Amino acid sequence: MPHQRNVLYLLLIGVLIGGLITGRAFFFNLALILAALYVLAMVYAWTSVRWLAIGRRTRTRRAQVGRKLEESFSIRNRSPLPKLWVEVRDESTLPGHRASHVVPALGPFGRYQWSADTTCRVRGDYQLGPVTVIGGDPFGLFSARRTLDARSRILVYPATLPVTDFELPIGLLSGGEAQRRRATTTTSSAAGVREYAPGDSFNRIHWASTARRDRLMVKEFEIDPLVDVWLFVDFSASSLAERPGLKRVNGSGPAIPRGGEIPASSEEYAVTIAASLVRYFLDKERALGFAAYIPHREVYQPERGGRQFTRILQALAVARSFSTYSLAQMLSLETPYFTRGTSLVIITSSVDESWVTEAQIIGRRGIRPVCILLDPASFTGAGPDLREAQIMLRLAKIPSIVVSYGDDVTAALAQPMS
Repeated sequence: MPHQRNVLYLLLIGVLIGGLITGRAFFFNLALILAALYVLAMVYAWTSVRWLAIGRRTRTRRAQVGRKLEESFSIRNRSPLPKLWVEVRDESTLPGHRASHVVPALGPFGRYQWSADTTCRVRGDYQLGPVTVIGGDPFGLFSARRTLDARSRILVYPATLPVTDFELPIGLLSGGEAQRRRATTTTSSAAGVREYAPGDSFNRIHWASTARRDRLMVKEFEIDPLVDVWLFVDFSASSLAERPGLKRVNGSGPAIPRGGEIPASSEEYAVTIAASLVRYFLDKERALGFAAYIPHREVYQPERGGRQFTRILQALAVARSFSTYSLAQMLSLETPYFTRGTSLVIITSSVDESWVTEAQIIGRRGIRPVCILLDPASFTGAGPDLREAQIMLRLAKIPSIVVSYGDDVTAALAQPMS
């Protein structure tokens, strides 16, 4: 557009010089017409991005890696002046999200709609919007832009891979499937309600059912023989192992994968394995707890159901290996509150012997730790040897499995622990 204006400037100067030399009114009239064209084009360009209303509708504020994000857009001309062309540029931070669009001519009070489907490739918390609107005049002399604050946020959960089997050590409490038998005491598994009987405790009265049925109703509970499972994921900066030159969102965000594979980072493998195990245990109706420093402290007490799944995946979506605490320090800080008989699943790429010692101490208190050990050398191409850490784990009688970069995670988790 500056080139078109330069042509207009040269033409205007040439016409004025011609008028001054010849003195003919034709050249001055032509100069006035060109000047009027210049002003009208400027005003039209300014109005081309005014009196526009943009609507943005996102079907969900939650997505997952590998699934599609669907958005619909609408733009409406609220003025009696037509808009010959409008370019809408979306400034979202979601990688690969292409919602920008060139809108065809909008008549007076016209409306136009389009949609954008994006496959989410990278976990994280992203901003959708704002939107920049660009318009111009019919002659291509001027352009104008305006930023509309159409913002929202979307959280992309990490991918979950199918886990067919995962071996846990036998805890101190009896394990197995839920017995589906009524308990005489209060447990974490509510089975239903029944009429009040003499001797029932008043704290078991279900007041909502009592009011609805106009008679005293009490809650019944089932015996739950399953021990709690805790998932402890190591996001310490000292344990991070990744391929040099790995691309990240905005330079410091989650790693960007190539194709459909997990990025060559122990952090991304830890996130994917943890998310997959969360789905596995909760599908098995196990009470699952979660602890990690991501880098801020995130601890969720053991629970079942979809709410626990959502909370843990929200934490894993934004987890980064920035914590200054070592794995040994984190274990010493969090595990004193674990109940006896708990199964503790540790996911780490650290080969430091101090955390193995701490895990051995935990085992003496009746907690049963297992370790998913990520091979750091497989991510960096050169690094510490796992053999000493494996020997330490065997001496401490801590079952473990090793996962390397490029392994089939489903098959790796299903293998017997050594």
